[in-house]
Amino acid sequence: MAYTSDYAAVEPGRDQVAAQPGALVLEFGAPWCGHCLRAQPAIAAALGRYPRVPHIKIEDGPGRPLGRAFRVKLWPTLVFVRNGQEVARRVRPSTSAEVDEALRQIAD
Repeated sequence: MAYTSDYAAVEPGRDQVAAQPGALVLEFGAPWCGHCLRAQPAIAAALGRYPRVPHIKIEDGPGRPLGRAFRVKLWPTLVFVRNGQEVARRVRPSTSAEVDEALRQIAD
């Protein structure tokens, strides 16, 4: 699974993220968010170079537990996880190079 343009119907729990082996990218945002929409080409381009890295797009907002667990404040926020632990984070990336640099830290 590489880049996904759709938000997950059900967000994973923090314990599920912690148990995930290998690399994982969590993208927090909202479908109506202008910053999120503008960042999509850069995110898609970078993730396209890492087709084996799972990408979960999570609709965030007040009371959403996973976003709060990762202390997400602005959208989009990409959290790069390796073996359940956050390794890198990018907030409102504007270039694929920003995302690519973080992906290199978690990719196999």
